[in-house]
Amino acid sequence: MSVRTTEEAEPGAEDGRAGAAARKREQHGWYFYDFACSVYSTSVLTVFLGPYLTAVAKAAADSGGYVHPLGIPVRAGSYFAYTVSVSVIVAVLIMPLVGAVADRTGRKKPLLAVTAYTGAAATAGMFFLDGDRYLLGGLLLVVANAALAVSMVLYNAFLPQISTPDERDTVSSRGWAFGYTSGALVLLLNLVLYQGHDSFGLSEGEAVRICLASAGLWWGAFALIPLRRLRDRAVVREPGAGPAVSGWRQLVATLKDMRRYPLTLSFLLAYLIYNDGVQTVISQASVYGSEELELEQSTLIVAVLLVQVLAVVGALGMGRLARAYGAKRTILGSLAAWGLTLAAGYFLPARTPVWFFALAAMIGLVLGGSQALSRSLFSHLVPAGKEAEYFSAYEMSDRGLSWVGPLVFGLTYQVTGSYRDAIISLVFFFALGFVLLARVPVRRAVRAAGNPVPERI
Repeated sequence: MSVRTTEEAEPGAEDGRAGAAARKREQHGWYFYDFACSVYSTSVLTVFLGPYLTAVAKAAADSGGYVHPLGIPVRAGSYFAYTVSVSVIVAVLIMPLVGAVADRTGRKKPLLAVTAYTGAAATAGMFFLDGDRYLLGGLLLVVANAALAVSMVLYNAFLPQISTPDERDTVSSRGWAFGYTSGALVLLLNLVLYQGHDSFGLSEGEAVRICLASAGLWWGAFALIPLRRLRDRAVVREPGAGPAVSGWRQLVATLKDMRRYPLTLSFLLAYLIYNDGVQTVISQASVYGSEELELEQSTLIVAVLLVQVLAVVGALGMGRLARAYGAKRTILGSLAAWGLTLAAGYFLPARTPVWFFALAAMIGLVLGGSQALSRSLFSHLVPAGKEAEYFSAYEMSDRGLSWVGPLVFGLTYQVTGSYRDAIISLVFFFALGFVLLARVPVRRAVRAAGNPVPERI
């Protein structure tokens, strides 16, 4: 059974200007968690850690090119990918349990603090990743990645509580914009340090380790702002609401409960599919650029920076569109734009950075908005008192289940030998996601979840 917050009728139910001011204060604090943790995703996971950890693993490899974590032979070149997969499995096991505990106790903020500082400490600890310490690197990656995923469940679960229904598209979009802003800023500083490491008296490896550790320090420092401003809501336990159970049992219980809200499940299915396409484009675009378009590493890094900058514009711009046309229509428009972007990418000429930058710009403009509005739209479909529990399922769709797209990408390349065919195969995810989302009657879904329906959605 569920628990319900004492303010579940509508976030910010306090009367008058004092209530509105308190709600704005929480919203401003909430934005800063994206600002804090996004540097990990950008600088650590997307740019620096993969190549560096692979190099460390190769330094520890035997004559056949294998390392042996826990006695298991693993190619050094595959170690990073396998470690990311392990971190996803760990997160999937933990997220439902933490979500259930947060909803049953109402203590989201202490749990957010624990997960945020666990991830920040693990990331800062990457400064000590040198020589052949591949096992240390793998352990820190698993801890940081899993902690980030779990913290995002708790972070997202605050959204319905700190914003009125009509505010959520704007609040969610601003959160994403804050995240992309910090990602771009820190990545720019990291690139200055990395490319000018000789002038700073540093080796290339030392520069990378400083870049990795600085992301953890940034994460921990700016996490203080949301932890000071956000506040927990008291909960009233309904009869039969028992203690939290194991992660998998809680996930099963959550999915069973979701069957009472089939329209919420319909949206989650659509999101799972089109987000799989989004995540695959993010992870494979650099492969497409280097292998098919024959672009240099510096070009790819600048393209990542361009995506970060324009994602801020896209998130805020699509937030404005959502206020005028509704979140659902705006997301549908973004999915159409994703499909056109991939079609354009198929025809890009090789060894022409300017066209790859144009592609990166198109991705940036639709990336932040489609993610921000998906989060805010889902928040309307969550029954009150179950925010963290339902957002654990949402976060698993975002981070834990995005493996079909890379599989399709890889199989297409294996069969055709063409990365162009592989990139165009991803249009399927956006087309199917578009069709499934278009069929979800979102107003009826909001009412079915027991929530007030915004004027535009």
